[in-house]
Amino acid sequence: MSLLQIEQLSLRFGAQARAVVSELALSLNAGEKLALVGESGSGKSVLARAILRLDSDVCASGRMIFDGISLLDASPVQLRTIRGRRIAMIFQEPMTALNPLQTIGQQIAEVLHLHGGYSPKAQRQRVLELLHRTGISDAEQKLRRYPHQLSGGQRQRVMIAMALAGEPELLIADEPTTALDVTVQAQILTLLADIQRERGMAVLLISHDLNLVRRFADRVAVMRHGRVVETAPVAELFAAPSHPYTQQLLAARPQRIAMPASPSRAEPCLSARQLSHAYRQDAPAWQFWRQHWQTILAPLDLTLQAGETLAIVGESGSGKTTLALSLLRLLQAGRGGGTLTVAGRDFSALSGAALRAARRDIQMVFQDPFAALSPRMNVGEIVAEALLVHEPAATAAERADRVAQVLQEVGLDSALMSRYPHEFSGGQRQRIAIARALILKPRILILDEPTSALDATVQLQVLQLLADLQRLHGLSYVLVSHDMAVVRALAHRVLVLKAGIVQEAADVEPLFTQPRSDYTRQLLSAMF
Repeated sequence: MSLLQIEQLSLRFGAQARAVVSELALSLNAGEKLALVGESGSGKSVLARAILRLDSDVCASGRMIFDGISLLDASPVQLRTIRGRRIAMIFQEPMTALNPLQTIGQQIAEVLHLHGGYSPKAQRQRVLELLHRTGISDAEQKLRRYPHQLSGGQRQRVMIAMALAGEPELLIADEPTTALDVTVQAQILTLLADIQRERGMAVLLISHDLNLVRRFADRVAVMRHGRVVETAPVAELFAAPSHPYTQQLLAARPQRIAMPASPSRAEPCLSARQLSHAYRQDAPAWQFWRQHWQTILAPLDLTLQAGETLAIVGESGSGKTTLALSLLRLLQAGRGGGTLTVAGRDFSALSGAALRAARRDIQMVFQDPFAALSPRMNVGEIVAEALLVHEPAATAAERADRVAQVLQEVGLDSALMSRYPHEFSGGQRQRIAIARALILKPRILILDEPTSALDATVQLQVLQLLADLQRLHGLSYVLVSHDMAVVRALAHRVLVLKAGIVQEAADVEPLFTQPRSDYTRQLLSAMF
């Protein structure tokens, strides 16, 4: 008897719109691990949200039965008893799914309060246990932090802890390891597998990471254009895929696409000396007069030449994003040190209007494009916004021409300028984020996990786009990534961070073939 049975399901945004999921059939048994794979925009996440009836503007037809309950006919009261308790979901973009006004401890405790009947004392103990199980160190301290105070990987683990808090019968995991490094990915997969075995829980895993799917799933369903084109046991599908699209997905692997970096004696376009950052921590009550500081980034040196890509790698929480934000002088909280030179200017000495003007030379593509793009602005307004700040004398027609040109460079039609971010797939949103960074013609782009949320085929497209843009404009990249395959494809040099401390710095090929530090070897062994 299937725990979840889907038959002839069609989903569309608006009664007259084109179906994003068409006549889909899928079944999931109790205790089974089913992986749903497919390219960005194939309908995977729309289907996952439809199971929980989370999108009120989605028109659905067909049948969707969960343990004898018709989800399409369920009342709001019935759905409230199912959501979070019987069916839980790990969302793809934790920064948009978590409440920015509540601490992570409060958000996990809310699930326990609504569905578990825990006392306040028992709630706290259970929250700490869930945080420990999902691999968050210093759970006592993290309990009181807000989502923006955590790294991308830590926020993802908080989402997993929230989903497991209700001890569901079905867990829908929408890209649960997107923001996690390879070592933590293995830990999370082991955790989910252990809990799944203990409770006989069914798992619907949505992922673009085929290596992860191969290690975790029992069966695989492949989606394309809103339809399931192939379903098979995992060993059978990977050994002998029958559908051409499945064969295409399995063949998609990042290849070395970076042009060889030319040796340069010119002054680096970016140089940091003894760059560091620390955050203030709450002191114990009996030491209220003392200031406690936690070092996130130990003093380090780095340089970046024109046309070069420097990769920053390390596990979640190692200080990669803190380093990226420090290079842009975007960190307001805490205290930092060191000197920073960008395009020949002392960046660390600038402030106010002078700092804003200098930032046109160094732009950033953020890890989560959906959170970084304003939902109240259309694409044309988002991409043109920087021109209003840095080139206020430009006319509306000139701005429109610049926006159309940069959208074309990143592979998007200028006719899409009137659409909003939620109307695009993950890969398209990432291209919009790149276009917004390019509109000012910067010399340096900081890429914070630019392909972490993308499937294999779209990942290749974005990597090729970045390599082409680098050749076309002579751009320099600081690439922050946990994906060593992406690093090998695009980077020229690599800086390895652990707990804010540089473990190793080397050219990309020597680092991959003869790593010097044990930690680098650990990262590489988890990759292969």
